[in-house]
Amino acid sequence: MAQSIIGAKSASHRLKKAVDSPNATPAAVQRLVVDEGGAGQRLDNFLIKVLKGAPKTLVYRIIRSGEVRVNKGRASADTRLALGDEVRVPPLRLSERPAETESAVPAREFPVLFEDEYLIAINKPAGVAVHGGSGVSFGVIEQLRRSRPQARFLELVHRLDKETSGILLVAKKRSALLALQDHFRERRAHKTYAALVIGAWPVHKKVIDVALHKFLTPDGERRVKVVRDDNRDGRRSISLVQVVHDYAAFSLLDVTIKTGRTHQIRVHLANEGHPIVGDEKYGDFALNKALARGQEVPGIRMQGLSGGRFENMFLHARYLRLPHPATGEDLTVQAPLPPECQAILAALIDANG
Repeated sequence: MAQSIIGAKSASHRLKKAVDSPNATPAAVQRLVVDEGGAGQRLDNFLIKVLKGAPKTLVYRIIRSGEVRVNKGRASADTRLALGDEVRVPPLRLSERPAETESAVPAREFPVLFEDEYLIAINKPAGVAVHGGSGVSFGVIEQLRRSRPQARFLELVHRLDKETSGILLVAKKRSALLALQDHFRERRAHKTYAALVIGAWPVHKKVIDVALHKFLTPDGERRVKVVRDDNRDGRRSISLVQVVHDYAAFSLLDVTIKTGRTHQIRVHLANEGHPIVGDEKYGDFALNKALARGQEVPGIRMQGLSGGRFENMFLHARYLRLPHPATGEDLTVQAPLPPECQAILAALIDANG
């Protein structure tokens, strides 16, 4: 512990330690002002990014203990930071990462669905995080910045789970970022996801209005559970469900979210007894494993799958409509299903024939 956090050491001792150990960051209280690059980020991801060399467990520990303050108040790991916020970080001694770590981020462009001088809408693949942090070295935004070194400003407008594919917005100007985030916050952004779930979804079940509670496991992993409406930690969460196709053993759904809670669709559908195919956190683990191994699954022609396997989660942000950040006119973006999702739909045995 003495090597990680130094609170009672004298200034001269800390300076000596810094001189003796050139690869360590001197222990002192840091007061960080959030700039455009940090605005909109979660507190945990912001700290993982700026505290180079800090173990993820340490970051979550100092947040939970209240040693990290945002504008002089306690904050949780999922607190969204705003431009100009002051983040107080307690004294830490951290081994710095090599300077070449940033250059190790590979440049990558992603399929562009729409782009102008204000924003980019990309079709994010499943299995790619939107940003680095929480055990991920880099994500979409770091790779995009690397591929566009001339861009003065590139920031995520919102988030998608690593396992989820589909539409992701990136702002190219701070004014666009703030306007678009306001649209999401004020529910002027309409998002629809394609989800393949296990079992026949009841056609009369069109609205899920169930409160959710987000929590962290001891190792800092985010999880969500259903709670009673009167639970003090619960947040009202609403999903609208429409059956697109009934395959008897599976159902293809359109899910439009009226609230944007973490893992909302995944937990809502699983709680109804129809988990998403391929969901490793809330799904049917035996079925997911069988699909990933290419084993026979009732209701699916396995030979119709590419390589005879399905290894992703079938949750795809396929449609987004919101006001353009500059003109205010409706902007509609649609993303085609990934090839692997198209393949499993083609391999499903139609309930009607």
